[in-house]
Amino acid sequence: MLYIVSTPIGNLGDITLRALETLKSADLIASEDTRKTGILLKHFEIKKPQASFHEHNESQAVGRLIVLLEQGKTVALVTEAGTPGISDPGFTLVRQAIRSGVPVTAIPGPTALVMALVLSGLPVHSFTFRGFPPHKPGPRRKFLRVDEASPHTLIFYESPYRLKAFLKDALEIYGDREAAVANDLTKLFESVDRGPLSELLGQLEGSDPRGEYTVVIAGKQT
Repeated sequence: MLYIVSTPIGNLGDITLRALETLKSADLIASEDTRKTGILLKHFEIKKPQASFHEHNESQAVGRLIVLLEQGKTVALVTEAGTPGISDPGFTLVRQAIRSGVPVTAIPGPTALVMALVLSGLPVHSFTFRGFPPHKPGPRRKFLRVDEASPHTLIFYESPYRLKAFLKDALEIYGDREAAVANDLTKLFESVDRGPLSELLGQLEGSDPRGEYTVVIAGKQT
């Protein structure tokens, strides 16, 4: 059995009882970052072997894990934080397990995109998650234009190093829409800033963004 296990995005108190039970019973834990997962396991006094599973070794690791799963082993997949497969490694393993006839289930839990959406104050009945935009300006603007006419609330992940550039491009392409910038959700200095894109961009001028960001932008009004 392959278990897709969601882990806290910051506050360790957000771990679920099912997640703990699954990690304790697994034969192997496939981890995006074995060091960070090791901290989590140590905190909850769980001693299990780990196997590295990240974007740079995913194609090779999938084959090894499928062999173990076909032998009847129980594998728990975790990422650095949140739900595996959501802008993190996991999709290829899940797809191959399904194709190989291996049972797959998920242990639900935290994911930054849903928390940011709910806290944004923007419409939640219909939304589009776009993940991380391209790093370079040209491809990023092209990426944003895909949803220029979309009526759905848009959700993005962004690095602190590119947050200002992203907001500038979003303002240029979407106009001065209502938006929210969520930072370090569930952590000690959690913040959610809400307002027009121009205002949010102005608040960042002269600052040095740090942490993990989720940006929520209103869809086009008809």
